[in-house]
Amino acid sequence: MGSHNTNDEQIEKLFMKIDYSATGRIQWHDFCTYMYLEYAEQDEASARLKEIAFSLPTTIKQIPHGEPVLRICSLSDSTLITAREDGTISFWSPELKLKRSRMVFDKTHKKSKWLMDVTVMTPYNKLIIGTGDRELQLYENSNFEPYLQISGLEAIPLNVEYCYTDHDECMILYGDDEGCVNILLLCSVGEILRTWKKLPKLENLPNISLQNAALSPNVTYIRWKVHGDWITQLNYYDSIKAVISSSSHEPTALVIGCVVGATNVEQQMKELKEHRKDSKTRKVQSVLGTPSHRAEGDQIVFRVHKGVRAFALSKKNNLIITGGMDRIIRMWNPYMTGRPTGMLRGHMAPIFYVHISEEDKIFSVSTDNTVKIWDVEDQTCLFTTCAKNNGIKGEISACHYVSGTRLLCLATDTLAVLHLRSRLPSDPYMVISHKKPVLCCKFNKVFRHVVSCSEDSVVKVWDFESGKPLFEFGKAHGSSAITCLTFDSSGRRLITGGRDGCLKIWNYNSGQCLKTLKREDRSEEVCDCTYVEVNKNKYIIGVGWDRRINLFYVSSETRAETNCVNSQFCIHIATLHFLSLLV
Repeated sequence: MGSHNTNDEQIEKLFMKIDYSATGRIQWHDFCTYMYLEYAEQDEASARLKEIAFSLPTTIKQIPHGEPVLRICSLSDSTLITAREDGTISFWSPELKLKRSRMVFDKTHKKSKWLMDVTVMTPYNKLIIGTGDRELQLYENSNFEPYLQISGLEAIPLNVEYCYTDHDECMILYGDDEGCVNILLLCSVGEILRTWKKLPKLENLPNISLQNAALSPNVTYIRWKVHGDWITQLNYYDSIKAVISSSSHEPTALVIGCVVGATNVEQQMKELKEHRKDSKTRKVQSVLGTPSHRAEGDQIVFRVHKGVRAFALSKKNNLIITGGMDRIIRMWNPYMTGRPTGMLRGHMAPIFYVHISEEDKIFSVSTDNTVKIWDVEDQTCLFTTCAKNNGIKGEISACHYVSGTRLLCLATDTLAVLHLRSRLPSDPYMVISHKKPVLCCKFNKVFRHVVSCSEDSVVKVWDFESGKPLFEFGKAHGSSAITCLTFDSSGRRLITGGRDGCLKIWNYNSGQCLKTLKREDRSEEVCDCTYVEVNKNKYIIGVGWDRRINLFYVSSETRAETNCVNSQFCIHIATLHFLSLLV
């Protein structure tokens, strides 16, 4: 019975909301109009809540002319690290103030060395640099002093990634120009680094070949042949315990694969239990031989038109986004390769960078320096800034989003930082109901609602018991502020007055404007209004800066007026109810 009564109450309230004139009956078109307007306004209100933008103008820092910046990464304190192709590593504050900079490559040797990528070995305070000479070089993070290098790699490391997996255990991964994913699994990392540090130097760096590194205790080297072209991006995600890599090769544009491979787990465990007896021969063969292919069940392969240049994963949303040469951002379920779950179109140039934030927003950057923000849920574009208004010039070479400070850093001929505009109030304990000052509010005892109006012409409806927002509609009086409001005797219609000189009658539960009342000769700001009934006749009374009392007959919209007493304007007319006694 309780459920039945609740349903009856809900239906009765819905009927009252639609029957704004209190006639006791509604027609089908009334119901359809109400439902359409309510849900349309709810969509607009939801879009307003999702408003997000980067603050302009962009913060731009001129950098010395030289080789392009190939990589931007950040530390836990939001310090930015930039790496240029010639080996110049620079540390910057989030405000783009240079902290320190140094060319890490030894220039005493005639042979030029090129930096391909860099990443941070966080717990050990090291930088890992991949070079064009098929080397992985480690430098001290604090003073750029050379630490050691691993030479003799099978191919050029184009993308370098580091992951801390457990106490004193880690992974160093790199994708190369042959489409292979290379993985170094290290245990007892501190001991290994100290041992390798004592090795003979080559070009001022303690050196160990990849072959000897793979033969070292507590080191496992794995090389998977994954793509048919060089790798454009590579990341390890601990949340799914998998490596994701991309390339421009359409049949293998994006691959999600395991680290070790289910087929090799038992063999790896057996080798460890036998203290790696007779394992050296197998390791040498794995290093020097052709790369292995993962079993079909050990990887998920996505075919994407024109390949993938950039990707990002959101474990919370079970979502992977990709972007590439065809200028389309695709949204994928990680386990459904057949077709994307969504496609975001809007960029006019190839996609260079994508990122999914914790607030479920997608940031995308294209090669024409256009930056867009998308909503994951609605799959709509929320913000766009192009090179003309963000001031970013030149060919983009690196991009990075810093979650801690909510900034997007881009590198071209300059360094540019876009700060995400915060919607949070300065006081975290202050609840803000409107974006602009609230000028009037009133309690509706029929529906037990509180209706508030603000200077930016927004009407909001709140539940009196819970304080939760129920409905809102904007631009009620265009761009003019709403200065006053009242209800009719049934409580179903809202009357508002504004600085545009208009009085408007609303079905406030749907945002439908029923009538607009306005003087024909001139329009001055309405300061207050009220609703009265006299001998079954219904009137709306408004006063304002025109120094008149304006009476509007509700049914025929005709108006009778009388001059105010010698006052320059009228502010409150609560005392004007005496008119009902005079008639």
